Amino acid sequence: MPRPKKKRSVQRPPLFSEFKPTGVRASELQPLELALDEFEAIRLADFLGMDHAESAEHMDISRSTFSRLVEKARHKIGQFLTEGRHLRIEGGDIHFQKNLIRCQRCGHMFNMTFDTDLNQCPNCGSSNLIDLAGGYGHGNCCQRHHNRHRR
Repeated sequence: MPRPKKKRSVQRPPLFSEFKPTGVRASELQPLELALDEFEAIRLADFLGMDHAESAEHMDISRSTFSRLVEKARHKIGQFLTEGRHLRIEGGDIHFQKNLIRCQRCGHMFNMTFDTDLNQCPNCGSSNLIDLAGGYGHGNCCQRHHNRHRR
């Protein structure tokens, strides 16, 4: 029996979750899912230029698991670029470390911890806020996870 998969730690929700070629409707394209942990692996290794050992530590996984995630993500990004697919970032066994809130009125973004309550945009005062972690089905579970690990 394989051991249960450990949830990977992701810094925060991505700003954008869907990408597609210009001029083609998403419904006409074959979808391609990039898991949130694969997105995080690409962000750490390719965008921030961190080495695999340091990146693995950030995600709370082994270096070899991190290397497999990067390879899988790079393959999917290659598919997206060469085949013109509809790339969606979603899914995966993860916990966010921080949350991202976007104001729908002024577009301001706030990087926050899960134990912070924000009901109004400090920039414009609007209460029309979007919880990006909540959009991925996370938020409460991530808050409970991080509260457990702080003790």
